[in-house]
Amino acid sequence: MPKRPPSPGRVRAARQSVRVTVASATGFYSALYALDQPVVAVYALFAPIALGVLSPIPGGGRDRARTMLIVLPVAVALTALGTALAVTTASAVAGMLVVGFAISFASAYGPAAAGAVPGLLLFYVLACFPPYAPDTLPQRLGGLLAGVVLLVLCELLLLPAPPVQPYRARIAAALDLAAASALASARGHRRSPERARRLREEGLALRLSQAPPGSRPTGAGRTDRGLAQAGAATRRVLDQLARMAERPDSATAADPPSEELLRGVAAGSTATAGALRGARAVPGPEALEEMVADFVAVRGRPSGSGPDTDAKASQRLLECRSDLLVMAASALTAQAAVAVAIGGRRDAAGLPPEQFWYAGPSTARLLALRLTGNLTLRSVLFQNAVRTALGLGAARLVAGALGLSHGFWVLLAVLTLGRTTAGATWSTVRSAAVGTLVGALAAGVLIFEAGGTVEVYAAVLVPAMLVAFSVGPIAGPAWAQGLFTLVVAAAFSQLAPADWRLAGTRLLDVLAGCTIGLVCGVLAWPAGAHAEVRRGVADMLRSAAPLVRVTVSAVVRASGTSGAPEASGTSGDARPRHGGTDEALRLTRHRLRIAERAYAQYRTEGGRNAVDSGPDWHLALNCVSHAVIGSHWLPRQAYGPAPPEAVRWARESAGRLASAMDSAAAFPPGGVRAAPVPLPHEVVSIAPAPVLPALVDIDTWLRTLAAELTAIGGSRPDGPPPPVRGDGTPPATARDATAGTAATPRPVQEGDGAGR
Repeated sequence: MPKRPPSPGRVRAARQSVRVTVASATGFYSALYALDQPVVAVYALFAPIALGVLSPIPGGGRDRARTMLIVLPVAVALTALGTALAVTTASAVAGMLVVGFAISFASAYGPAAAGAVPGLLLFYVLACFPPYAPDTLPQRLGGLLAGVVLLVLCELLLLPAPPVQPYRARIAAALDLAAASALASARGHRRSPERARRLREEGLALRLSQAPPGSRPTGAGRTDRGLAQAGAATRRVLDQLARMAERPDSATAADPPSEELLRGVAAGSTATAGALRGARAVPGPEALEEMVADFVAVRGRPSGSGPDTDAKASQRLLECRSDLLVMAASALTAQAAVAVAIGGRRDAAGLPPEQFWYAGPSTARLLALRLTGNLTLRSVLFQNAVRTALGLGAARLVAGALGLSHGFWVLLAVLTLGRTTAGATWSTVRSAAVGTLVGALAAGVLIFEAGGTVEVYAAVLVPAMLVAFSVGPIAGPAWAQGLFTLVVAAAFSQLAPADWRLAGTRLLDVLAGCTIGLVCGVLAWPAGAHAEVRRGVADMLRSAAPLVRVTVSAVVRASGTSGAPEASGTSGDARPRHGGTDEALRLTRHRLRIAERAYAQYRTEGGRNAVDSGPDWHLALNCVSHAVIGSHWLPRQAYGPAPPEAVRWARESAGRLASAMDSAAAFPPGGVRAAPVPLPHEVVSIAPAPVLPALVDIDTWLRTLAAELTAIGGSRPDGPPPPVRGDGTPPATARDATAGTAATPRPVQEGDGAGR
């Protein structure tokens, strides 16, 4: 039987173990034996471990090396600060609280910053560990610089990690497929189940959870925000094209205006894909925007000449055109987002400026918004930072008050073994305690048998690091702590004479750190994100309810505005808005972002598996996301005056759905049965032709939100949900849209925090 090839995770861990071991051993042995500088040796040993093992920095070799060089000045500053604050236990603890919170909270900046957080904390922990020795700061910094530089060289030259496919390449491939599908539809080849399957698969590949961590555009800067929004919009384009390819032939009759717009979408998608690959200049969205505006002007008119005698056929045509308009608007959003992300545009042209709010502010302002938006007790990032700071501060207090000779190990245990829930922390520290006990016994045997022979420890250190750094990250905390105990015993026995009691000290210190971490886990948000995601989703639904009301009111107000130009499309010159819409949109975006963070952590804690019977949090996020997107686009057109009956219907239907959202926020058993008032036939028959598209858009947007809202509680609506026109999401059923999704929710890129 042929042997099974090793898993990619094991290969990556083995290669990383080689790089870290070479960097650590080279710096340690050179400083200790060639230069006779034990302080330099300690920092040269731990610097590669901090950034290479404890820090899950994402990306390929070049990306990791670049991140290490970027954080190097921060590591130097933290080492100097820790050295200075070690003068007293009180100052060291105070510094630990401040630094622990600030560095942990910096993970909000993106995956690279989050990956480097444990390593940066370790630099401060190592420096503030007693004794107070400011005169050794030059040696400490020298060892740190040597260790980081050696690790950077190893990342670049020694078994370098392959580069990660950038997310922009995924968007480009998806846009190429969208262009081919749109062109095929324009030529009359609309129905194709196989093409629909490919479109949906390509759309799923755009989920951030499907991309490697190093390529996920989750940073706070303009480029990441734009690429993330472009990815989400491109996925909506693919989904809408898939729906078109699944329709019966009778529903997709030839329609010249639709075919022209499909060709425009194909051309715009091809141009944007080329720009993402760097093959051409970034195109502006103006050409496609003009085509969309022209299509809006004619979409209420019948196709061809002659009177329209078939009301049902006319309504089907209007629905198909409405679907196509949403698809084109999504393609326009993707093109504009790419222009902002990599083209340097600082405006959204004629598109909704609130949808591209990040285009104007400076990078510093965007970073500040990301932080201020999470400065709330409801943010899991804030909670995690507080939990980490309290744990490290308590560990430093214990180490200083008890005068532990190796108190550094107490802090290291808290740093590496803490989890976001009390249950997970208990499981981890229990395994770690067993592993440390076994490792301490092995280290005691090694020290006893070696009898102070330094050459034995020097010979054991390298193979121990190779095994520990390759097996530990995969096998779990028991193996990691046990093997690392052997590593530190072999290293510290070379720095000073040691006996078997060193292994016992290591065991006691780790147990102390486990106890502190467990206590902090019990006292500080012990349920992790489970309770927070429920509270966050409830707040999000409550804020979305008035957003639905004011959005529909804005549309019917626009329809009734005296003298408003008809079919203004996306020109953006006659879009009546009011402060209620902007305020509701701002609050909903803010709460959506907080709920997304809580859900992302909830999934990492093992939440929402296939047998969960509770609310579908991910579907709730999608529902509110679609409400936000609809609030951007529905008021974009100005129509003629709407009949009073149509205004009453729109407001009554929106009010019923908003009430259902308020009810859903309480998560009653079995969920809610959301059912907006259907668009009455008598309203359709009396509505003027320019107004009817707006009414259809409102109707389908509300019915789609109702289908998703009903499915949140675990129940399904009666029959499949309606065709999606107002929000751009085309699942066959609302539940199917989120079945089997991975941990990271699709982010909504409209905003960050309340300070916009």
